[in-house]
Amino acid sequence: MEHPKRRSHALTGEVNFAQEDDKRLETTRARLSNVLKRHQALTERLQRDSDKMMFERLIKEFDAARASQTDEISLEDEQWNDGLLATIREKVHMEADRKASLHEANEASMPTDPLLDAKITYRIGNKVICCLEDARIGIQYETSFAGEPCEIYHCVLESKSFLEKMTVIQHTVPFFLPIREAENDLLSSNAIKFIDYVGAICQAYVDRREQVRLIKELYGNQIKDLFHSLPYNMIDFVLDDFDCKVTVSLRYADLISILPSRIRVLAWPLHPSKKVLGTEKKGSIAAAQSIPSRLSYAEDALRTMSLPEAYAEIVLNLPRVLQQMFPPGGT
Repeated sequence: MEHPKRRSHALTGEVNFAQEDDKRLETTRARLSNVLKRHQALTERLQRDSDKMMFERLIKEFDAARASQTDEISLEDEQWNDGLLATIREKVHMEADRKASLHEANEASMPTDPLLDAKITYRIGNKVICCLEDARIGIQYETSFAGEPCEIYHCVLESKSFLEKMTVIQHTVPFFLPIREAENDLLSSNAIKFIDYVGAICQAYVDRREQVRLIKELYGNQIKDLFHSLPYNMIDFVLDDFDCKVTVSLRYADLISILPSRIRVLAWPLHPSKKVLGTEKKGSIAAAQSIPSRLSYAEDALRTMSLPEAYAEIVLNLPRVLQQMFPPGGT
Protein backbone atom coordinates (compact mmCIF):
# COMPACT_ATOMS: atom_id res chain seq x y z
CA MET A 1 0.00 0.00 0.00
CA GLU A 2 2.89 2.36 0.70
CA HIS A 3 4.30 2.13 -2.80
CA PRO A 4 1.19 3.62 -4.56
CA LYS A 5 1.04 6.36 -1.91
CA ARG A 6 4.69 7.27 -2.43
CA ARG A 7 4.08 7.25 -6.20
CA SER A 8 1.03 9.50 -5.74
CA HIS A 9 3.02 11.98 -3.61
CA ALA A 10 5.82 11.96 -6.18
CA LEU A 11 3.42 12.65 -9.02
CA THR A 12 1.76 15.46 -7.08
CA GLY A 13 5.17 16.99 -6.45
CA GLU A 14 6.03 16.75 -10.13
CA VAL A 15 2.75 18.46 -11.07
CA ASN A 16 3.32 21.27 -8.56
CA PHE A 17 6.84 21.74 -9.87
CA ALA A 18 5.61 21.79 -13.49
CA GLN A 19 2.90 24.29 -12.62
CA GLU A 20 5.44 26.56 -10.92
CA ASP A 21 7.62 26.33 -14.02
CA ASP A 22 4.60 27.26 -16.17
CA LYS A 23 3.87 30.31 -14.00
CA ARG A 24 7.47 31.49 -14.12
CA LEU A 25 7.58 30.99 -17.87
CA GLU A 26 4.34 32.96 -18.37
CA THR A 27 5.65 35.79 -16.17
CA THR A 28 8.93 35.95 -18.09
CA ARG A 29 7.09 35.86 -21.41
CA ALA A 30 4.77 38.69 -20.34
CA ARG A 31 7.70 40.84 -19.22
CA LEU A 32 9.59 40.22 -22.45
CA SER A 33 6.49 41.05 -24.48
CA ASN A 34 6.09 44.38 -22.65
CA VAL A 35 9.77 45.25 -23.15
CA LEU A 36 9.58 44.48 -26.86
CA LYS A 37 6.39 46.53 -27.27
CA ARG A 38 7.96 49.53 -25.50
CA HIS A 39 11.13 49.18 -27.56
CA GLN A 40 9.18 49.09 -30.81
CA ALA A 41 7.07 52.11 -29.83
CA LEU A 42 10.16 54.10 -28.84
CA THR A 43 12.01 53.13 -32.02
CA GLU A 44 9.10 54.13 -34.24
CA ARG A 45 8.69 57.44 -32.41
CA LEU A 46 12.38 58.28 -32.75
CA GLN A 47 12.28 57.36 -36.40
CA ARG A 48 9.24 59.55 -37.04
CA ASP A 49 10.76 62.50 -35.20
CA SER A 50 14.14 62.30 -36.93
CA ASP A 51 12.75 61.64 -40.42
CA LYS A 52 9.75 63.94 -40.31
CA MET A 53 11.53 67.15 -41.28
CA MET A 54 13.60 65.46 -43.98
CA PHE A 55 10.53 63.70 -45.35
CA GLU A 56 8.53 66.93 -45.50
CA ARG A 57 11.40 68.74 -47.23
CA LEU A 58 11.94 65.99 -49.76
CA ILE A 59 8.25 65.48 -50.51
CA LYS A 60 7.99 69.20 -51.33
CA GLU A 61 11.04 69.03 -53.56
CA PHE A 62 9.82 65.93 -55.38
CA ASP A 63 6.34 67.42 -55.77
CA ALA A 64 7.85 70.59 -57.24
CA ALA A 65 9.99 68.56 -59.65
CA ARG A 66 7.00 66.55 -60.82
CA ALA A 67 4.80 69.66 -61.07
CA SER A 68 7.34 71.30 -63.41
CA GLN A 69 7.85 68.20 -65.54
CA THR A 70 7.10 68.38 -69.23
CA ASP A 71 6.68 64.65 -69.58
CA GLU A 72 6.52 61.42 -67.54
CA ILE A 73 7.72 58.30 -69.30
CA SER A 74 6.71 54.85 -68.10
CA LEU A 75 9.41 52.29 -68.78
CA GLU A 76 9.46 48.52 -69.03
CA ASP A 77 12.07 46.68 -67.00
CA GLU A 78 14.36 46.14 -69.99
CA GLN A 79 14.30 49.88 -70.76
CA TRP A 80 15.61 50.68 -67.29
CA ASN A 81 19.33 50.20 -67.88
CA ASP A 82 22.77 51.72 -67.44
CA GLY A 83 22.45 53.75 -70.63
CA LEU A 84 19.32 55.54 -69.44
CA LEU A 85 20.80 56.21 -66.00
CA ALA A 86 23.93 57.64 -67.65
CA THR A 87 21.70 59.94 -69.72
CA ILE A 88 19.90 61.15 -66.59
CA ARG A 89 23.20 61.75 -64.80
CA GLU A 90 24.59 63.69 -67.74
CA LYS A 91 21.44 65.81 -67.95
CA VAL A 92 21.45 66.87 -64.28
CA HIS A 93 25.12 67.88 -64.51
CA MET A 94 24.59 69.79 -67.74
CA GLU A 95 21.60 71.56 -66.15
CA ALA A 96 23.68 72.45 -63.08
CA ASP A 97 26.53 73.79 -65.26
CA ARG A 98 24.07 75.80 -67.31
CA LYS A 99 22.54 77.40 -64.22
CA ALA A 100 25.96 78.21 -62.87
CA SER A 101 26.80 80.02 -66.12
CA LEU A 102 23.65 82.14 -65.77
CA HIS A 103 25.29 83.92 -62.88
CA GLU A 104 28.07 85.02 -65.21
CA ALA A 105 25.90 86.05 -68.14
CA ASN A 106 22.60 87.72 -68.80
CA GLU A 107 19.89 85.08 -68.55
CA ALA A 108 17.99 86.64 -71.41
CA SER A 109 20.99 86.23 -73.69
CA MET A 110 21.30 82.52 -73.02
CA PRO A 111 19.96 80.47 -75.94
CA THR A 112 17.19 77.99 -75.18
CA ASP A 113 18.04 74.32 -75.31
CA PRO A 114 15.06 72.01 -75.86
CA LEU A 115 17.02 69.07 -74.44
CA LEU A 116 17.87 70.84 -71.20
CA ASP A 117 14.56 72.68 -70.94
CA ALA A 118 12.64 69.40 -71.10
CA LYS A 119 11.91 68.15 -67.59
CA ILE A 120 11.24 64.44 -67.76
CA THR A 121 10.52 62.01 -64.96
CA TYR A 122 10.68 58.27 -65.41
CA ARG A 123 8.43 55.66 -63.82
CA ILE A 124 9.65 52.08 -63.49
CA GLY A 125 7.37 49.86 -61.42
CA ASN A 126 7.06 51.41 -57.97
CA LYS A 127 9.93 53.85 -58.64
CA VAL A 128 9.81 57.42 -59.95
CA ILE A 129 13.13 58.95 -61.06
CA CYS A 130 13.33 62.76 -60.96
CA CYS A 131 16.03 65.25 -61.93
CA LEU A 132 16.53 67.54 -58.93
CA GLU A 133 18.42 70.80 -58.51
CA ASP A 134 22.20 70.92 -57.94
CA ALA A 135 23.03 67.87 -60.07
CA ARG A 136 21.07 65.44 -57.91
CA ILE A 137 18.97 62.46 -58.90
CA GLY A 138 15.93 61.66 -56.80
CA ILE A 139 14.24 58.28 -56.53
CA GLN A 140 10.76 58.04 -55.03
CA TYR A 141 9.62 54.59 -53.93
CA GLU A 142 5.85 54.12 -53.73
CA THR A 143 4.97 51.07 -51.63
CA SER A 144 1.62 49.31 -51.52
CA PHE A 145 -0.22 46.39 -49.97
CA ALA A 146 -3.11 44.48 -51.55
CA GLY A 147 -3.39 47.17 -54.20
CA GLU A 148 -3.65 50.02 -51.69
CA PRO A 149 -0.91 52.68 -51.46
CA CYS A 150 1.22 52.76 -48.32
CA GLU A 151 4.33 54.78 -47.44
CA ILE A 152 6.47 56.75 -49.84
CA TYR A 153 10.24 56.64 -49.38
CA HIS A 154 12.91 58.80 -50.98
CA CYS A 155 16.55 58.44 -51.86
CA VAL A 156 18.69 61.26 -53.29
CA LEU A 157 21.93 60.54 -55.17
CA GLU A 158 24.70 63.02 -55.92
CA SER A 159 28.11 63.02 -57.60
CA LYS A 160 30.75 65.73 -57.91
CA SER A 161 30.88 65.24 -61.66
CA PHE A 162 29.45 62.99 -64.32
CA LEU A 163 32.54 60.76 -64.17
CA GLU A 164 32.70 60.39 -60.40
CA LYS A 165 30.78 57.82 -58.38
CA MET A 166 27.42 58.67 -56.86
CA THR A 167 26.69 58.74 -53.14
CA VAL A 168 23.50 58.77 -51.07
CA ILE A 169 23.20 62.22 -49.55
CA GLN A 170 19.63 62.00 -48.21
CA HIS A 171 17.01 59.33 -47.75
CA THR A 172 13.89 58.52 -45.75
CA VAL A 173 14.29 54.74 -45.88
CA PRO A 174 13.68 53.21 -42.40
CA PHE A 175 16.95 53.13 -40.48
CA PHE A 176 16.78 49.39 -39.83
CA LEU A 177 16.91 48.61 -43.56
CA PRO A 178 20.53 48.33 -44.75
CA ILE A 179 20.69 51.17 -47.27
CA ARG A 180 24.23 52.18 -46.26
CA GLU A 181 25.49 48.62 -46.64
CA ALA A 182 23.83 48.44 -50.05
CA GLU A 183 25.43 51.76 -50.99
CA ASN A 184 28.89 50.44 -50.11
CA ASP A 185 28.34 47.13 -51.89
CA LEU A 186 26.43 48.18 -55.00
CA LEU A 187 26.17 51.87 -55.80
CA SER A 188 29.63 52.44 -57.25
CA SER A 189 29.66 49.16 -59.21
CA ASN A 190 26.01 48.75 -60.23
CA ALA A 191 23.81 51.78 -59.58
CA ILE A 192 20.79 50.21 -61.27
CA LYS A 193 20.98 47.20 -58.98
CA PHE A 194 21.32 49.47 -55.94
CA ILE A 195 18.26 51.55 -56.88
CA ASP A 196 16.19 48.43 -57.54
CA TYR A 197 17.36 46.71 -54.34
CA VAL A 198 16.36 49.66 -52.14
CA GLY A 199 12.91 49.63 -53.71
CA ALA A 200 12.62 45.88 -53.18
CA ILE A 201 13.54 45.93 -49.48
CA CYS A 202 11.17 48.85 -48.82
CA GLN A 203 8.27 47.08 -50.54
CA ALA A 204 8.99 43.73 -48.88
CA TYR A 205 9.21 45.36 -45.43
CA VAL A 206 5.86 47.09 -45.92
CA ASP A 207 4.28 43.87 -47.22
CA ARG A 208 5.46 41.76 -44.27
CA ARG A 209 4.47 44.46 -41.78
CA GLU A 210 1.00 44.79 -43.26
CA GLN A 211 0.51 41.02 -43.21
CA VAL A 212 1.24 41.03 -39.47
CA ARG A 213 -1.03 44.04 -38.91
CA LEU A 214 -3.86 42.31 -40.77
CA ILE A 215 -3.74 39.05 -38.81
CA LYS A 216 -3.66 41.05 -35.56
CA GLU A 217 -6.67 43.03 -36.76
CA LEU A 218 -8.63 39.97 -37.90
CA TYR A 219 -7.55 37.34 -35.38
CA GLY A 220 -6.12 39.28 -32.46
CA ASN A 221 -8.35 37.45 -29.96
CA GLN A 222 -6.72 34.14 -30.93
CA ILE A 223 -3.10 35.32 -31.06
CA LYS A 224 -0.82 35.96 -28.11
CA ASP A 225 2.91 36.51 -27.61
CA LEU A 226 3.51 37.90 -31.09
CA PHE A 227 7.17 38.82 -31.57
CA HIS A 228 8.93 40.13 -34.65
CA SER A 229 12.15 41.80 -35.64
CA LEU A 230 11.88 45.41 -36.78
CA PRO A 231 12.26 44.60 -40.50
CA TYR A 232 9.66 41.81 -39.94
CA ASN A 233 12.03 39.15 -41.32
CA MET A 234 11.51 37.11 -38.13
CA ILE A 235 7.97 36.51 -36.84
CA ASP A 236 6.86 34.29 -33.95
CA PHE A 237 3.41 33.98 -32.41
CA VAL A 238 1.23 31.62 -30.39
CA LEU A 239 -2.35 30.46 -30.97
CA ASP A 240 -3.90 29.76 -27.60
CA ASP A 241 -7.63 29.71 -28.28
CA PHE A 242 -7.90 26.01 -29.11
CA ASP A 243 -7.59 22.65 -27.34
CA CYS A 244 -3.83 22.99 -27.51
CA LYS A 245 -1.21 25.69 -27.88
CA VAL A 246 0.17 26.20 -31.39
CA THR A 247 3.50 27.97 -31.83
CA VAL A 248 4.40 29.48 -35.21
CA SER A 249 7.95 30.45 -36.13
CA LEU A 250 8.73 32.15 -39.46
CA ARG A 251 12.14 33.13 -40.84
CA TYR A 252 12.74 34.91 -44.14
CA ALA A 253 15.78 34.17 -46.31
CA ASP A 254 16.51 37.86 -46.93
CA LEU A 255 14.97 41.31 -46.70
CA ILE A 256 13.35 41.17 -50.13
CA SER A 257 11.35 37.99 -49.45
CA ILE A 258 7.60 38.18 -48.85
CA LEU A 259 7.11 34.49 -48.09
CA PRO A 260 9.15 32.76 -45.34
CA SER A 261 11.83 30.22 -46.18
CA ARG A 262 12.05 28.49 -42.78
CA ILE A 263 8.80 27.55 -41.06
CA ARG A 264 8.06 25.60 -37.91
CA VAL A 265 4.51 25.09 -36.59
CA LEU A 266 4.15 22.96 -33.45
CA ALA A 267 1.06 21.87 -31.52
CA TRP A 268 1.47 21.53 -27.75
CA PRO A 269 -1.25 19.88 -25.61
CA LEU A 270 -2.53 22.35 -23.03
CA HIS A 271 -1.18 21.70 -19.53
CA PRO A 272 -0.12 18.09 -20.14
CA SER A 273 1.06 17.84 -16.52
CA LYS A 274 -2.56 17.98 -15.36
CA LYS A 275 -3.22 14.69 -17.06
CA VAL A 276 -0.75 13.04 -14.66
CA LEU A 277 -3.31 13.59 -11.91
CA GLY A 278 -5.33 10.78 -13.48
CA THR A 279 -4.71 7.13 -12.81
CA GLU A 280 -1.18 5.82 -12.90
CA LYS A 281 -2.14 3.78 -15.94
CA LYS A 282 -2.58 7.00 -17.95
CA GLY A 283 0.72 8.48 -16.82
CA SER A 284 2.65 7.18 -19.80
CA ILE A 285 -0.01 8.52 -22.18
CA ALA A 286 0.17 12.00 -20.64
CA ALA A 287 3.94 11.99 -20.85
CA ALA A 288 3.78 11.01 -24.51
CA GLN A 289 1.25 13.74 -25.26
CA SER A 290 3.47 16.42 -23.70
CA ILE A 291 5.73 16.12 -26.76
CA PRO A 292 4.79 18.71 -29.45
CA SER A 293 3.71 17.61 -32.90
CA ARG A 294 4.48 19.38 -36.16
CA LEU A 295 1.57 20.66 -38.21
CA SER A 296 2.81 19.97 -41.72
CA TYR A 297 -0.35 21.24 -43.40
CA ALA A 298 0.08 24.59 -41.64
CA GLU A 299 3.72 24.84 -42.71
CA ASP A 300 2.73 24.13 -46.31
CA ALA A 301 0.10 26.89 -46.19
CA LEU A 302 2.58 29.44 -44.79
CA ARG A 303 5.10 28.48 -47.45
CA THR A 304 2.78 29.30 -50.36
CA MET A 305 0.24 31.88 -49.09
CA SER A 306 0.37 35.31 -47.52
CA LEU A 307 0.20 35.29 -43.73
CA PRO A 308 -3.51 36.25 -43.45
CA GLU A 309 -4.53 33.70 -46.11
CA ALA A 310 -2.42 30.97 -44.52
CA TYR A 311 -3.77 31.79 -41.06
CA ALA A 312 -7.36 31.40 -42.25
CA GLU A 313 -6.45 28.04 -43.83
CA ILE A 314 -4.73 26.89 -40.64
CA VAL A 315 -7.60 27.84 -38.34
CA LEU A 316 -10.19 26.27 -40.64
CA ASN A 317 -8.55 22.85 -40.47
CA LEU A 318 -7.03 23.06 -37.00
CA PRO A 319 -9.88 21.47 -34.94
CA ARG A 320 -10.01 18.40 -37.19
CA VAL A 321 -6.22 17.98 -37.25
CA LEU A 322 -5.93 18.38 -33.47
CA GLN A 323 -8.66 15.80 -32.88
CA GLN A 324 -6.71 13.34 -35.01
CA MET A 325 -3.44 14.11 -33.27
CA PHE A 326 -4.77 14.27 -29.70
CA PRO A 327 -7.95 12.15 -29.56
CA PRO A 328 -10.17 12.54 -26.47
CA GLY A 329 -9.12 10.26 -23.65
CA GLY A 330 -5.68 9.78 -25.17
CA THR A 331 -6.69 6.67 -27.06
